[in-house]
Amino acid sequence: MTELFEPFSIKGTLYGKKQPLGFILGPCVIESYEQIQEVCGYLKDHLSVPFIFKASFDKANRSSVDSFRGVGIEKGLTYLSKIKKEFDVAVTTDIHLPSEAAMVAQVVDIIQIPAFLARQTDLILSAGKTLLPVHVKKGQFMAPRDMEHVSNKLLSTGNKKILFTERGSCFGYNNLVNDFRAFPIMSPYCAATCYDVTHSAQLPGQGKESGGEKAFMEPLALSAVASGCDCIFLETHKNPPQAKSDKNTQMELEKVPPLVKKLAALRSFLQQNEPINAW
Repeated sequence: MTELFEPFSIKGTLYGKKQPLGFILGPCVIESYEQIQEVCGYLKDHLSVPFIFKASFDKANRSSVDSFRGVGIEKGLTYLSKIKKEFDVAVTTDIHLPSEAAMVAQVVDIIQIPAFLARQTDLILSAGKTLLPVHVKKGQFMAPRDMEHVSNKLLSTGNKKILFTERGSCFGYNNLVNDFRAFPIMSPYCAATCYDVTHSAQLPGQGKESGGEKAFMEPLALSAVASGCDCIFLETHKNPPQAKSDKNTQMELEKVPPLVKKLAALRSFLQQNEPINAW
């Protein structure tokens, strides 16, 4: 299937298997316009590489009914549209219902499908039919080869701009592990593969909110790039302990630029020193 896919362009930046490392960065959830404005402004000022700005208008899979979910689709898309214009960046957000796809497609540059919903056929098809690039996170309950079925669903809509993300797999209860074989396994079914640093470091099901092991985020990210991923997904917040979602695995803003620089340099080195392809 590999010959089906070519790099796709978002705001003039190519994402694909032989391209520079891509980045999807931003806070987990939109808490206010001022919050995402500050985060995007900092990233824009401190990064020397293009990035896609990500923030969710709704976190529909929160553990507790009392947890903050976001600002809603109308206000969220208004905010993302303003961010897009103010900072001249590509933007993305996730959808949870098929009916949201067309509305979200009017604003974003790439549509995201959450891991919990990676097998929802109607949702996948609705995203594919927008003909925007579609970013699907592999469910933590799915094997990498299962993503071939997701790919076929998107291809049935005529959409080949497919990005698949590894974000950890269930390892018993309340724990995730990464199998970095996921990148070469998923690669034939998509235009590019991605690694979700944030959610791979989670410890799900810790009462009303997920825990996390932030100390492992950098070594996991480096391992993913060394294993052949084409893009990095990372959530960041000015004050993670005060974040209204994923406070245990969002990276402090000031730590993002040096990590991005290191990851981009590793990708460049690997591309100049082509590894033996054993698969």
